[in-house]
Amino acid sequence: MSGAVPSGFLALPRVDPTLASQIQDDLEKVEELLRESVRSSDPLLTEAASHLLAAGGKRFRAMLVLLAAHFGDPRVPDLIPAAAVVELTHVATLYHDDVMDEAELRRGKPSANQRWGNTIAILTGDFVFAKASTMLADLGTEAVRLQAETFARLVQGQILETSGPRDGVDPLDHYLNVIDDKTASLIASSAEFGGMFGKVDPETVSTLTRACDALGMAFQLADDILDVASESDESGKVPGTDLREGVLTLPMFYAMRSQEAADERLKSLLGRPLGDEEAEEALALLRPHPAMAEADATLRGWADKARQELSTLPDIPARDAFLALCDYVVERNG
Repeated sequence: MSGAVPSGFLALPRVDPTLASQIQDDLEKVEELLRESVRSSDPLLTEAASHLLAAGGKRFRAMLVLLAAHFGDPRVPDLIPAAAVVELTHVATLYHDDVMDEAELRRGKPSANQRWGNTIAILTGDFVFAKASTMLADLGTEAVRLQAETFARLVQGQILETSGPRDGVDPLDHYLNVIDDKTASLIASSAEFGGMFGKVDPETVSTLTRACDALGMAFQLADDILDVASESDESGKVPGTDLREGVLTLPMFYAMRSQEAADERLKSLLGRPLGDEEAEEALALLRPHPAMAEADATLRGWADKARQELSTLPDIPARDAFLALCDYVVERNG
């Protein structure tokens, strides 16, 4: 999927051309189904529900569904709606996340809450999730159970993030648990969905699920590191957003451990809301700090964990594609 990838889709580097073409074709079918699924008799609701889909996105989770099925039968018709379900579930959470974070941008465009207000954004997220659930109802009880369990973890992760660590809980452990629930769970479930509908053997499905849980951890850690490291608006968000909001992420946790007197000013800036001037100062201090290299090493450790799981799978093009995704997650941070 090199030059011919539709806009917004994640190109898979170093992947078998036949597999890449098949994934591209299926992603186009998923995209069409996504557009159709959020149409409503009300023009405002259709526009709001189409807002984030139209803004693009890598369709990373949908791709994982499709790729996992290549360890079994990738031609099963239910794979397309299964991939659409996980993508709609993800998009629904973005509407809610942006309200809670008071985000101004999503994928480089005004967030739904900025454009229509919090109430419309929340209800739109509910509508998108309802559409995913409707599609899911035709896929069987096992799929309904998996999606319900995953959504419960997504909500749990959001509550953990909002409430903060309880007394006696290490804040870094709490942060990693939030990532596991809020991000890694749906990425892992994407692989499980693909294995389920692709009639993949249970042992391989379990391996893919564990690999994608580790990949999901790496994916979010890369985002958090990029929020500090990026000099420009690479992610569709303003760089340093976490710093400005007083949110501690992995590089900041590591910086906070420093016992160096020279780091006292940086530490005084972390974990509290900052204005533009202080945020720029914090970025200037944090970017060259050894904590960034330590965070990068942790990210690479999660990617290596995913690779170790994947290395036990049959040597087929789909395995190479998963390994390429591990490289992608690491390299996008480089």
